[in-house]
Amino acid sequence: MSQSDLFTPSVLSVSELTEDIKTLLEGNFMDIKVEGEISNASTSANGHTYFTLKDEDAQLSCVIWRGVARRIGGEPVIDGQQIIAGGDIQVYPPHGKYQLIVRSVKQAGLGALQEAFEKLKARLKEEGLFDEKHKKPLPKFPQRIGVITSETGAAFHDIRDTLERRWPVARVLLHHASVQGVNAAPELVKAINWFSSRQNVDLLIVGRGGGSLEDLWPFNEEAVARALFNCTIPTVSAVGHEVDFSISDFVADARAATPTQAAIVATPDINEYRMLVDDLSTTLRESVTGRIEDQKERVRQLVKSHALLAIKQKVVTNREHIHSLLARLSHRREMLFMKKKEQLTDLVHRMENKNPNLPLEQGYARIWQEDRWIKQAAEFESDRAARLEWKDGEVTVRDES
Repeated sequence: MSQSDLFTPSVLSVSELTEDIKTLLEGNFMDIKVEGEISNASTSANGHTYFTLKDEDAQLSCVIWRGVARRIGGEPVIDGQQIIAGGDIQVYPPHGKYQLIVRSVKQAGLGALQEAFEKLKARLKEEGLFDEKHKKPLPKFPQRIGVITSETGAAFHDIRDTLERRWPVARVLLHHASVQGVNAAPELVKAINWFSSRQNVDLLIVGRGGGSLEDLWPFNEEAVARALFNCTIPTVSAVGHEVDFSISDFVADARAATPTQAAIVATPDINEYRMLVDDLSTTLRESVTGRIEDQKERVRQLVKSHALLAIKQKVVTNREHIHSLLARLSHRREMLFMKKKEQLTDLVHRMENKNPNLPLEQGYARIWQEDRWIKQAAEFESDRAARLEWKDGEVTVRDES
């Protein structure tokens, strides 16, 4: 053996190193207690509960086995809870990770996020941001509806599909914004201010689908709340959680439990108005017919009156005139009914043809620049990118010269 071999450190396999770490951690971190906030809590099909215990600087994976969960009883672990978990550190070699095997759970008060939520809620309420006197009424028949959410999330598809069924005459404008993570709140504020400054929509829906308290937290940020409060356009908060409220729900002009419900809150149902038109048409026809029958009966009563009997000869002489009058009345009835029917039919057609996408359904395309519909050649700016819209999709073209 050479002298250099004496100073060469031994090479460990991954298994050997992991086993040394396992021995070190499991032998020195037994029956410990750790305080932190719960996040990403879930229960497997086998009844085991997994969650992350975290603070501002670190996080620790934890598991409560099914048998232990039954033994300790109490409420299930919920995201945002601040707890003290007791147990042992265990290393799981196949994944190369360590976790706390929890044997006891003690509530340590409200989680940091929940506490921050309550403080901000109380302060904004004191300032009057939740007062009903500041709530703007939603438009009854919105023609342009803005939506602020993730362009890749299910929330926008739910809103769009619901609007296509309920109120297809409205045009929907999507402004993408992240709905969770550190960039979400600034992007939401920017999108709200963009619509507010341009006033290019009648109504604004802001929201996302469901999630944990952490996922929904951007909608509890003060900057988002103040942007909603200062927005010049009526707003609907549509954060997907039916039980709990977000700060956005309190500040917005209206609140919906889900994105789908937001589309329902924001618009009337066109099918109800179609039925209303039919009812009005029937009522008008019955009213006109009834009035004509009344006039006929009045004429018949006049014919039978004593005054007319006394001048029977004159009635006979003027019988043709009476028949002519009845014919004119009948003609007027038919003309009036046809006119009203044409008006109602025209109204129905106008409502059905209000769909701004009808030209696209017929094979035409639209040209957009900077969210502006280019209707004349003089409006087209050749040095700017353009977006071509068809029924089945869009494409963006740019001048590469």
